Amino acid sequence: MNIDGLRDACKGEVFTAGDPQFLEAIHGNLWNRLIPDRAPQAIVKALDEDDVVAAVRFARASGLKVVVRGGGHNWCQPSLRRGGILIDLSQLTQIVSIDADNLKAVIQPIVSNRDIQKALNPLGLAFPTGHCPQVKASGYLLGGGMAWNPTVWGSGAESVEAIELVTAQGDLITASATQNTDFFWAARGAGSGFFGVVTKYHLKLHPLPKAMHGSTSYYRLADAPAIGTWLGKLAPGISPSVELSLFVVQAPPELREEAAAENGWLCMVTATAFEDTPDAARTALQVLERSPITPLSSSFATPLTFEQLFDASGSFWPEGARSRVEATYSDHSPGELVQAILPLLPDAPSATSVFLLTIFCGPDVPAAQKDMAYSVSAKVYGGPWTMWWKAEDDAANTEWHRRITTTLRPYNTGYYIGETNTVEQPANVPQAFTPEKWERLCALRRKHDPEGVFFDYFDALGDE
Repeated sequence: MNIDGLRDACKGEVFTAGDPQFLEAIHGNLWNRLIPDRAPQAIVKALDEDDVVAAVRFARASGLKVVVRGGGHNWCQPSLRRGGILIDLSQLTQIVSIDADNLKAVIQPIVSNRDIQKALNPLGLAFPTGHCPQVKASGYLLGGGMAWNPTVWGSGAESVEAIELVTAQGDLITASATQNTDFFWAARGAGSGFFGVVTKYHLKLHPLPKAMHGSTSYYRLADAPAIGTWLGKLAPGISPSVELSLFVVQAPPELREEAAAENGWLCMVTATAFEDTPDAARTALQVLERSPITPLSSSFATPLTFEQLFDASGSFWPEGARSRVEATYSDHSPGELVQAILPLLPDAPSATSVFLLTIFCGPDVPAAQKDMAYSVSAKVYGGPWTMWWKAEDDAANTEWHRRITTTLRPYNTGYYIGETNTVEQPANVPQAFTPEKWERLCALRRKHDPEGVFFDYFDALGDE
């Protein structure tokens, strides 16, 4: 590889394995600190879309494959491959424009969920961002976008109106519902297997809900199956404006004594209503106050902002942890899912781990299929986010995670491409799509990247 030629072609920094900054360049912005032993031949820290074009064209001319990294938050690290060129987009951080009158915005790929809302909310606007405050738009939107207020706003990808991208031929194009439609279809849901580099997203904005209110209740872990069964039966009749979740988490300080018999674990139920008036929000949440089991503690219809929602969500996914994740879709009762794994939950080796089930509300779940790669939906979504801090705890946490995911596998109907281990379990990749959409996605890759310039989902991930 003519590294000088690559450096000459790009304004941004270029590092190879011989450079002292190389490991920091390829590992520094990875969210999951369980880092695999894979490395590219070079990394390009692109300063703009011209750098992306130059890097792709250099790779083509040199017979090298390309992989792209956005925010580095994908849990199984598919941006680390054996060989090839890694294009790092972490410098593309601008909100390019906001057109409040026409409910439109243009952003570069590395803008966080929190920063998007922070820019929009004071204008009375919002976007269906994801829940983790630190996650960037790039991987979130490419994966489909598991959003706040999902049964009203839909997925994040549904509110993308166009993208600007660099193709495998090194051309900078715009794709939308009316031009370069193959790319537009694939980019909304293909995740790490997308055959292009998105440099800008054109977003459709939404009015900010005037009343966001949240309720939280805590129950004993032993009560989680009964609570899950109750919520599953209730969900179709709950307003679609309510986002409903069941967690298994460590007890807050004031409830640790009550949870001591189950190693500090308890069941937490959260419900957030996105409504136009406080009365409407309270009405939407009222049905959840009639629990068949008295909670250990509860709060009802507390007013919230997106900043507070992000603070709460972010507290469950701390930075710097070593992680394994397996989030799946299921049409089984959430009570049945929790019952299946209940014996395993108190034995979790790490108090940082979280088990989460999002239970979609309203009569129209699963949602109708949209004209995009993003495919799978069901009544319930979730699984274990196994998180710990020390390398010496890798084996114990990996084994516990494997036991949970193996137990839940018979209940799965599909996977979310951004929160499943597509590296160690490549068979999960096609199960993140309906069969028809998977077939089309593969066909589009062959059509638009016939020389295989971009690494696909499976290339150069295993042992040499």
